Amino acid sequence: MPPLLLGLFLTFDILTMLNQLTISELTTKLRAGEASSREATQACLDRIAAVDDKVNAFISYDGEDALAQADAADAALKEGADGASKPLLGVPIAVKDVLAVKGQPLSCGSKILGDFISPYDATVIRQLKEAGAVVFGRLNMDEFAMGSSTENSAFGVTKTPWDLDRVAGGSSGGSGAAVAADEVIATLGTDTGGSIRQPASFCGCVGIKPTYGRISRYGLVAFASSLDQIGPMTKDVRDAATLLEILCGHDKLDSTSIPEPSPSLSANLNGDIKGMRIGLPKEYFIEGLDPQVKASVEAAVKQLVELGAEIVEISLPHTDYAIATYYIVANAEASANLARFDGVRYGARVQPAHDDPNPVFNLYARTRGQGFGAEVKRRVIMGTYVLSSGYYDAYYLRAQKVRTLIRQDFLKAFEQVDAIVSPTSPVLPFKVGEKADDPLQMYLADIFTISCNLAGICGVSLPCGFSGNPKLPIGLQLLGKPLGEETILRIAHAYEQATDWRSQKPQI
Repeated sequence: MPPLLLGLFLTFDILTMLNQLTISELTTKLRAGEASSREATQACLDRIAAVDDKVNAFISYDGEDALAQADAADAALKEGADGASKPLLGVPIAVKDVLAVKGQPLSCGSKILGDFISPYDATVIRQLKEAGAVVFGRLNMDEFAMGSSTENSAFGVTKTPWDLDRVAGGSSGGSGAAVAADEVIATLGTDTGGSIRQPASFCGCVGIKPTYGRISRYGLVAFASSLDQIGPMTKDVRDAATLLEILCGHDKLDSTSIPEPSPSLSANLNGDIKGMRIGLPKEYFIEGLDPQVKASVEAAVKQLVELGAEIVEISLPHTDYAIATYYIVANAEASANLARFDGVRYGARVQPAHDDPNPVFNLYARTRGQGFGAEVKRRVIMGTYVLSSGYYDAYYLRAQKVRTLIRQDFLKAFEQVDAIVSPTSPVLPFKVGEKADDPLQMYLADIFTISCNLAGICGVSLPCGFSGNPKLPIGLQLLGKPLGEETILRIAHAYEQATDWRSQKPQI
């Protein structure tokens, strides 16, 4: 091949691979002038056009707006913009369709919001924009974040890029699949009971649920206000730390925001975990745990020992009550939060007949009946029931007391250990429709993740292996004490650097 043609071929090949880079790799190229934000954004758009009809990670995206943002970033780069103040300058990042982005659709994966356009930016979106990110695209999700497979979306099922017959997890399935399929550099998801960590496991990427209150929830459409947290989904641990540093910090617009400064995370990813004590909860290695998941996690635990950590068996005795507690608390809060979707103030409206004798009631009933999907209706009904007169004390109040016991289990364990290790999910990514008719089996898929939300602590999932045939990713979960993100990220990074799981890509 003539040198000129070879040079053009290599240049084209490099540019088409920009979508595969991590945040740290892309920012290095952008600042060195080896690539432009427009080229990186176009590579992402080209990848979406090539594969998203199979994966279904995106509900919508505006390519022209994304490229306009990229051009503005390139202009700022040419002017020598400060990397410290704009650490994400020119980096394409997509967001779950439950976060408000001014001028973009906001449907929460539901029909009931219709053609609603957000009039303002969520705090996390403002932070991304201030850091220079190219923010585009609405990522698919279980309706109002209620689900573990992204099968409850009004916009179709999202599949894991590793096997298009299987789910991507949920509720942030679109966020996980978009990262795994290299459709975008990084994404934001939300985690109410494992909705970042479980799809991170099913898609083979990194996802972190921060301590409750670490990241502002202003501009997040609430599912369960005492459980919801926003977090990043990325291609490696360093990127998760970078995004978390940008998103953390006190926000006066969120009454639940912790008055703590943003932590220094990426600077402490030094690979040194010698002497760290990591707890292994006996309640998390249970009957029903997939043998391949168990084997991969056990191998990961051995790797942590080789890196210098000490493994300590611990007990979290109230784990058996976590599923019931979660689905009482979460559904009760959902029934209150979703009462605002009534067809009156915004979103879709299904009018009653002109001669209806009770038009106001039937406006509500018809709008909610046709606008909400089956799983949302199920949870609203359950939540309303446990809050109703005569049942409040028996269910909701008792669940809050058990929640306190679950948190105390963790705090007691953290007196002995620096972090806790477990599988992220007890099962491998399951086939589309496999659990759809059995809500209880679907709920049990979250058994290792929901306690983290009930306790308000932090957790991260990262790849720790693959199953046999078919090849499916397996996730390792690390849980940390409140405000313990630095510790779990340091352990996760040390493990990640000692293995090569992150380098393996789905063939799609």
